[in-house]
Amino acid sequence: MKAVILAGGKGTRISEESRLRPKPMVKIGGKPILWHIMRQYAAYGFTEFIICCGYKGHMIKEYFVNYYQNNSQLEISLKHQKVRALAKSSEPWKVTMVDTGLETLTAGRILKVRDYIGEEPFLLTYGDGVSDVDLHKLLAFHREQKKAVTISTMQPEGRFGALQLNSAGNQVLGFKEKAREDQAWVNIGFMVMEPAAFPYLGDGSTMLEAEPFERLAVDGQMAAYRHGGFWSPMDNIHDRKYLEKLWNEGKAPWKV
Repeated sequence: MKAVILAGGKGTRISEESRLRPKPMVKIGGKPILWHIMRQYAAYGFTEFIICCGYKGHMIKEYFVNYYQNNSQLEISLKHQKVRALAKSSEPWKVTMVDTGLETLTAGRILKVRDYIGEEPFLLTYGDGVSDVDLHKLLAFHREQKKAVTISTMQPEGRFGALQLNSAGNQVLGFKEKAREDQAWVNIGFMVMEPAAFPYLGDGSTMLEAEPFERLAVDGQMAAYRHGGFWSPMDNIHDRKYLEKLWNEGKAPWKV
């Protein structure tokens, strides 16, 4: 089964990094977050990837074109212009990188790689978030539900304390840590799609999460897999520093 990764957005909320590179190429622990995501999929046996490129997509292509050499020990004979790999280190991945446009919205990006997906179910995620979702359990749940789309959902950990105010709303009575069970359920990516979902994408001129998902929900064609573990997006520089800290301290739940 192929894994499709949406990696074409401009990442404006993390512009400190994205002005230099596409958001999926922002590094955590010396490796692009895209690499971390792909490692998780590969750990569950999914090693065929389709990457929807867009903003600065040439940098994603260059990364994988040079991946073998950059991750091997090399012996170079300048005189004879020969390169020999001494210790090889690579991944057993097949990576298809497709230019899906600079301004294309997420529904449109999926439509532009349809020919590479074929008429079979596929995995789908965003190129800017990591999790410890059990992909085998997700897929088993999807097959049980028999829906066109399954999304992974969770109640994220509360990052902000909740204020207790008086009835007039002008006096603070106390503070409360916002517990996970007080949070709304959110889509964390890590989705499964059937070919039956393609007609819901229309002409691709909308965000996947808008009209296509709304229509799928109205038609009863969307299942929600509840995840109770770890997930974190990398929306801004604070998120990147948080993920970097977890990695450096050996506490990264997504590490495989």
